[in-house]
Order: sequence, then C-alpha cells, then structure tokens
Amino acid sequence: MRLVLLGAPGAGKGTQAEPMSRELGAVHISSGDLFREAVRQGTELGRQVKSYIDRGALVPDEITVRMVMERISAPDASKGFILDGFPRTLEQARALDAALAQHGISLDGVVYINVSPEELQRRLGGRWICRRCQAVYHEVYSPPKISGRCDRCGGELYQREDDKAQTVKKRIDVYSRETAPLIAYYREADKLIEIDGEQDIDRVRRDITAALKNCKRT
Repeated sequence: MRLVLLGAPGAGKGTQAEPMSRELGAVHISSGDLFREAVRQGTELGRQVKSYIDRGALVPDEITVRMVMERISAPDASKGFILDGFPRTLEQARALDAALAQHGISLDGVVYINVSPEELQRRLGGRWICRRCQAVYHEVYSPPKISGRCDRCGGELYQREDDKAQTVKKRIDVYSRETAPLIAYYREADKLIEIDGEQDIDRVRRDITAALKNCKRT
C-alpha cells in the first residue's frame, strides 16, 4: 500500500510506523532520514539540501518531492511505502499528488493519528533528562523515585529548551496551523483515515490495522 502517516510531534507516529511497515511489507520513509542520508552520501540532491540546511533555510518543496520520488522508485519500495514527516503543508500535498500521478500511481490512504493539544502538551512538556547519564524521565508517565534526581546515578535532572512548556506550545501551534488545511484536503479526497491517538499504544495499532483492511487500493 501507498500511505502517508500524519500526526503532531508526540502523537506516536514513530511508535506506529515500524509495526505498520512490518505488517504491510511497506518501506518506512522518513523525510528527515532522507535528508540526512543524502547529505551523508554527497549526492547532487544531498549537496543542494546541505546548502539550505547550512544557511538555516527550509529545503524547497521541489527538492523534497524529488527526493521522495527518487526513494519510492527504488526496488524495495515496489510493494508499498509509508511516508512519515512529508507532506507537512497543503502545497507539499498537491506537489506530491502531481508527482505520483506522473508515474500513474496515487496514495491509498492517509493515516492521521489525532491527539488533542492538551494531551500533546502533557506528553512533550513533561520530559526530563539526567545531566550525568542522559537517562530520560517523564513527570507523568515515568517519573523518578526522587524528584529532580536520576534513579540510576543520582544525577541532576534538567529540561531541554525544546521540552519546556512555552516551546512545546509553539511547536504544537505551528503544526496545527500547517496541518489543518492538509487534513481537510485529504478528507475531501476521501483518503483520510482518522485514528484516536489518545488510546494505549496497542489499541491505536489495532485500530490502524483494522482501518487499513478496509482501505481499497486505487
């Protein structure tokens, strides 16, 4: 199957992507991984990507779509793929559809793991890390036995800037603004498969599996 996996940071996309890949025999393709690998290999596209990253600029949609299309044209993607992290905007979704159409194919579905902003805030904003051994804790889901101290080594726990409440809220707000039109686009195209991401991990996985069984290949 040819799928896109959508969800905000903290929605559980990474947790669900690998089981989906195994069950479907589809290649899991992360846009971030594509960028890093292209830069590492020093390909033409990799050099272009690096030039933007080095300047702190966003990689243009045209280059990203070319990289995605190059990857899904590889032999190991012939049985299907799961795109993770792309598309992120309506413009990217339209560009991807156009590129796929040129190859005579289209997406079978878009799995959207829906988690409320409040729950995302709880998941992302409660992470603490040990300064000494880098062990990770969560104040709700996996708290330390002694507040502020690592269970393993007794080191001080600290919170990264990305995990602080104000920063997390901004990340969620940006994602929501970018993705709301994208969700509407795929829903109108009858491609959207919405999953309640606030259930436990196994239930989310079962719901995705059940939904995909009813997803007709186009």
